[in-house]
Amino acid sequence: MKRINPNIKPFEKKVWLSSPTMHGPELEYMSQAFHTNWMSTVGENINKIEHLIAEKIGCKYAVALATGTAALHLALKLTGIKPGDRVFCSDLTFNATVNPVKYEGGEVVFIDTEYETWNMDPVALEKAFQLYPDVKVVVVAHLYGTPAKIDEIRVVCNKHNAVIVEDAAESLGATYKGKETGSFGKYNCISFVEDSNLDRLILC
Repeated sequence: MKRINPNIKPFEKKVWLSSPTMHGPELEYMSQAFHTNWMSTVGENINKIEHLIAEKIGCKYAVALATGTAALHLALKLTGIKPGDRVFCSDLTFNATVNPVKYEGGEVVFIDTEYETWNMDPVALEKAFQLYPDVKVVVVAHLYGTPAKIDEIRVVCNKHNAVIVEDAAESLGATYKGKETGSFGKYNCISFVEDSNLDRLILC
């Protein structure tokens, strides 16, 4: 296969975005779930992680789901969007951030990225509201663990009575002005690792 630019050489080794690691009694917990027949959507371990993560993030509730897309889909359903509704979304993110909008029949309107964080630009968001003043849902993603400019985005959303859905799947443990990401929106989604089961939660 020809390279488009012969001056660009491939990396000598892969740079992994997120590789799973095991650091303790994970196998023990998996065996416990297996032997007690709690291999589905309920069980002591799931109840405990929901409680612990809500406590860590600083939210009232947490619900464990199978995938980040499922968490975002539930969040979008909770906002009450209807077919044909426009939803503002970060433009530099994974497709899981916007797929649930389409599942609900909504129309994705991408908001440009700003230079400092590579996340949603509050200035572009304000301009988008001038074009589409009826939008009531904004999905903000924190890319690569870097929080978006939440204060500025919240000012814009509050001005236009729009709900924030926070896609914090890539930023568990990151803080913005001393507060954990995953706690700024009306509905928030976090993730422990990429491509594993039962690792996503929606936080309210």
